[in-house]
Amino acid sequence: MHNRSDQFAKSLLRDGLSLVSAAETEVEVLAATQKIDVYSVPDPAREAERARMGLLGDLSTEPSLFEPFHGTPSLRLVRRCLRKQLTWHHELERRARAAAGAIAPDEDADAPPQPAVDFPALVVISPGRPEMVLDAYRCEPAQAGVYHAVPGLVMRVVVLAELPRTRGTLLLRLLGTGRLLREALADLALLPEDAWEKSIAKPLLVHFRLGIQEPNDEEDEVSAEIRAWFEEYEQKLRAEARREGRREGHREGLNEGRAEEAARAVLTALRVRGIAVPDAARERILAEKDPEKLERWHERAITAASLAEVLDEPS
Repeated sequence: MHNRSDQFAKSLLRDGLSLVSAAETEVEVLAATQKIDVYSVPDPAREAERARMGLLGDLSTEPSLFEPFHGTPSLRLVRRCLRKQLTWHHELERRARAAAGAIAPDEDADAPPQPAVDFPALVVISPGRPEMVLDAYRCEPAQAGVYHAVPGLVMRVVVLAELPRTRGTLLLRLLGTGRLLREALADLALLPEDAWEKSIAKPLLVHFRLGIQEPNDEEDEVSAEIRAWFEEYEQKLRAEARREGRREGHREGLNEGRAEEAARAVLTALRVRGIAVPDAARERILAEKDPEKLERWHERAITAASLAEVLDEPS
C-alpha cells in the first residue's frame, strides 16, 4: 500500500509541476546514492499558468526538491532529505563548473569566480504535523499548513491536515489518506470536467488506487468513488480505441486502394508497350503494397522492352 501511495504521490506532483516546470522523479544524487522524489525547475515562460495552480504553484517558483511522505516523518527522515538537498546543490555546482570550463574552487586561489547556482529549496510534504521537525528547525508558519524553516535551510514543511479546504490546495490534499483524501476526492468531483486538476489527477487515481483489494471501513467510500471513475474512464478509453480503430481501418482501406491503383497503372503501361504479362507476374504486381516499388515499376514500364527490365531488381 505504501509503495502504491508513494508512486501516486510522486506521479501527481511530477505531472502537476510539469505544467509549469521541468519536473522529473527519482533524480539520482550520485555522491550519496540517493534519489530525490520529485525535482522541479520553474519555466519562466509559464508564470501565468503557475499563478492559477494555487499552493503547488507557489511552492514551485524556485528550483525545488519535493519529498512527500505517506506518514508523518521523523526528524531522522527529514535529515535524510536535507542531506539530499545539500548533496544535490554540490552536484549542481560541479555541473555548472564543468559547463563553464572552470576549476574547483580549492584548486587555485586566483581562479575566476565560480558560476552562480541557486540553492534548491526542499519541500517536505507531511500528512500530519511533525512536531519534532518543526521544533528542531525553528519552523515558522508562513500560511495555513505551510511552515518555513530557519533562514539558511531553504526548507518548507507542508502539513496536509492543516491546509484550508480550497481549490488552491486541492492537488496537494489528494496526497493525503483517509478523511483528507475523501474530502479532496469530493472537492475534485465538483470541479468542471475540463478542470486542469481533473486532467492531472483522475488518470493517476485510477491507475494507483483502484487496485485496493480489501479496503477498510475508512477506505470504502474512496474505493467506491475511484471505481466509478475507473468505469467512466475505461468506457472513454474503449470509445477512443473504437474510433481509432475505425480511423485506422479507413487509412488501411485508402492505402490498399492506392496500391491497387498504382499496380494497375504498371499493368496498363506494360500493355501499351506490348509486353506480355504471365498470370504469375500479374498476381505479383497486384499483390505488391509498397508504393515506392510500384512507382519504380511504373517508371520502368513506360520505356521497358521486356518484363524482366521492370520487375528484376539490380543486384
